[in-house]
Amino acid sequence: MSVLVRLGAVTKSYGAVEALRGVDLEIRAGDVLALCGDNGAGKSSLVKILSGAHAHDGGVFEIEGKAVRFASPQDALTRGIATIYQELAVAPRLSVAENVFLGSELVRTPLPFVSLLDKKRMRDEALGYLKRLGVDLGDATRPVERLSGGQRQAVAIARALRWDARVVIMDEPTAALGVAETKLVLDLIRRLKDEGRTVVLVSHNMADVVAVATRVAILKAGRKTVDRPVAGLDAAALAQMIVTGREAA
Repeated sequence: MSVLVRLGAVTKSYGAVEALRGVDLEIRAGDVLALCGDNGAGKSSLVKILSGAHAHDGGVFEIEGKAVRFASPQDALTRGIATIYQELAVAPRLSVAENVFLGSELVRTPLPFVSLLDKKRMRDEALGYLKRLGVDLGDATRPVERLSGGQRQAVAIARALRWDARVVIMDEPTAALGVAETKLVLDLIRRLKDEGRTVVLVSHNMADVVAVATRVAILKAGRKTVDRPVAGLDAAALAQMIVTGREAA
């Protein structure tokens, strides 16, 4: 598979704290790459660099072989990397359609010099994005605050599709969700893979990782210590690798 994103010897410090100590990582087209590690391992810092929230201090950050340095999450989004955080950047009181098109609203010009929001087209297209994910909400005018946790994840992912993101980073997407909602979110990840999207999954839930990931990269104390296919691993073996920082015997 072709390499979409490459990090080479990437470092990041916050004052005297070294969060990342020369991390090498390749994100390949079509991967569902699980990013795992204990608290303080460096996962959040790595995601912030990929998402454009923070800039790396040293090393190389490349997209399709070209060096990049993002100044903002918008920079990352325009380069095809969308990030969906655990707390979800959705506007609860806005409708499903308004959330999907937040920051990229569609307009129509019924008269010269008169621009209006094309609400019908946004509703129709929002439902279309959700349908591609296998989610039927039926009504795109419903406020997001009335949706379940899994449905909110679907709306956030639909927005990533709206931006035509090639890489979707999902930060603890099943945290605090029940069994049925977790299943919905895992199905959403599978749908993204089936669409040819690349997913980076940050998760403490090893069962979720084994269920959907194709590769796992494990960080420990700011360094990548394991990078291997998930095939052949179970949740217990993966948990042991996170604790020890090395591949299971």
